[in-house]
Amino acid sequence: MTINEQTQGQTVIGVDMGGTRIRAGRVKATQITDTASDLVPKTDNEQEVTGVLVKLIKQVFDKEIAGIGIGVPSLVDSGMGIVYNVQNIPAWKEVYLKDTLEKEFNVPVYVNNDANCFATGERFFGKGRDYDDFVGLICGTGLGAGIIKGGHLMPDKNCGSGEFGEIPYLEGIFEHYASGQFFERAYGISGDEVAKRAGENDPQARKAFDEFAVHLGKAIKTIMLAVDPAAIIMGGGVSESWEFYRDALWKEIQDFPYPRSVKNLEILVTDTQEIALLGSAALYYNANA
Repeated sequence: MTINEQTQGQTVIGVDMGGTRIRAGRVKATQITDTASDLVPKTDNEQEVTGVLVKLIKQVFDKEIAGIGIGVPSLVDSGMGIVYNVQNIPAWKEVYLKDTLEKEFNVPVYVNNDANCFATGERFFGKGRDYDDFVGLICGTGLGAGIIKGGHLMPDKNCGSGEFGEIPYLEGIFEHYASGQFFERAYGISGDEVAKRAGENDPQARKAFDEFAVHLGKAIKTIMLAVDPAAIIMGGGVSESWEFYRDALWKEIQDFPYPRSVKNLEILVTDTQEIALLGSAALYYNANA
């Protein structure tokens, strides 16, 4: 499916609701033309946090804006635009964000979780432009994903599709073994430190990545059985160490029951800059393409 260039040419605001900072950016085509950011207020007052968000959007808003996309690290009722229990923002327990912002700015507003924004951003701005069916897999402090099917973000009821990290595995869940948590749990050090040592050819660090690759490989085989994607596009902090576990991961997935699926699968690492802002903006393009 060809991406609608006319739709993507419209100017949209993307907002990344981080745990400590909110960022808003005005996006046109592939360019972020203006940004604004501020710290998330440490408060139990929902309206105070929302007020900072509105202030930032106003700083990058102009008459050309066609819509607003918001990415949040939480469960979202994407149809109603309701945000629930945002991580690291305790004031946001049940926020009717779509209604609030549409009344304020009189443009359509789209809200989704950060993993779905990552996948949608890759579809419209990154390596996902070449694929109608892929999984955007965030491998960092956690393990989550967004699923693109038929060129669009796959719709679901409760924003839970792609939460492969929550699937039971060994003594816990996949996220405990196939994300940066593995290095802390198994070796007591951060993934960044393991990567640093692996870059210095430390044999223990290389061994740690080989072990990690087995777990991530099993997670990817589960994804292949559930979704059968043409590609998996990885993001998140651990993806930056791809060179240290790439070969071991491919070795692990060779026993997948359908060899043709392995042969046809592409595993890529994102190189898209500002994917959080672009991904949230892409929610508008996804809905209107």
